[in-house]
Amino acid sequence: MEKLIVGLMSGTSIDGIDAAIVRINEWGLRTKAELIHFISVPFSEEIQQEILQCMNVEESNIARITSMNFKLGKLFANAVKQVCKEADIPLNQIHAIGSHGQTVFHIPQETDNLVQSTLQIGEPSVIAYETGITVISNFRSMDIAAGGEGAPLVPYTDYLIYQNDSKGRALQNIGGIGNVTVLSKGGEIKDLFAFDTGPGNMIIDEVCKKRLGLAYDCDGNWAAKGRVHKELVATWLRNPYFHKQPPKSTGRELFGNTYTEKILKNYPQMSDQDLIATVTYYTAYSIYDAYKKFVFPKVKIDEIILGGGGSHNRTLINMLKGLLPDYKIYTQEDLGYSSDAKEAIAFAILANETIHQQCSNVPQATGSNKQVILGSITLSPTGDKNFIYKGD
Repeated sequence: MEKLIVGLMSGTSIDGIDAAIVRINEWGLRTKAELIHFISVPFSEEIQQEILQCMNVEESNIARITSMNFKLGKLFANAVKQVCKEADIPLNQIHAIGSHGQTVFHIPQETDNLVQSTLQIGEPSVIAYETGITVISNFRSMDIAAGGEGAPLVPYTDYLIYQNDSKGRALQNIGGIGNVTVLSKGGEIKDLFAFDTGPGNMIIDEVCKKRLGLAYDCDGNWAAKGRVHKELVATWLRNPYFHKQPPKSTGRELFGNTYTEKILKNYPQMSDQDLIATVTYYTAYSIYDAYKKFVFPKVKIDEIILGGGGSHNRTLINMLKGLLPDYKIYTQEDLGYSSDAKEAIAFAILANETIHQQCSNVPQATGSNKQVILGSITLSPTGDKNFIYKGD
């Protein structure tokens, strides 16, 4: 049965809400998905700062997080209304909404008295009430309950869309954090593996904001003017995360504001151009280093396909091409897809899997003990007679 599902994503870059209307047929490995319309709704500076405060251990409190949970729910609902209005599709034609929510804290490994856990906010009841549409949310928690890290989750959809019988592929997303899905030529879903490579745009954006008052380095223009201080990159790469074997995941807890503040404090005399060039190279080299250690020894790769906001940074792409001269490097657009819409599409597909009670985590990517059904279901406030369960 053909369905229209809206996928919602707000990532570690905290730049806004991505909303994609996706037409989906079938489920499981038979899934076919087509992007109908995509928008990205930027956060106001005020909302962005409130989210960052929720993430900051020193500034956050339970009242702030509770309030932001409902405030973001309203913003996510508004994004659904906007994408449907632009596509001229009535809300009552949308079968479901798959909302990733906004991660405010992620604990991939147990430490001291803290257990493995994660928290995404953006209250699904508010989204369901405002739109009248059933919402699937909270995708990461069941994987963690099964012993996984709750991330990355996109590898399942990467396999459905990009698996190729004649090419080995590395799907590299460069959002706030970088992550890769590795697909062997002609491989089955059990053969793929995935992990977070380290920082993506997160450090670059924060340096641009603090040094230049800019949200990001457009096209990598500032980085292109600077000199890379490779000795600093070598020092930063001593971080234990880069030596840890996959499966592994990370986030702002490791590479966020506190991390960047230390860089800014330690190198106050470095020019803006040089500092931005150096942290950009840090992202590029961390990706290269991850491939050299964990990907190339296991799988023959023919193509590297870039997605996420970092795929628009020409300097970052050129750095990657220089580090990986023997590999074909493409963007999503080169293959007829959208770099920006990729993750929103993924959560529409994952919502469809949940509706049909299909397992959609990949244990070799997240480290979970078994495959499980992801997501919590929040029905529309007056019920949903068209909601499909397995076997319908």
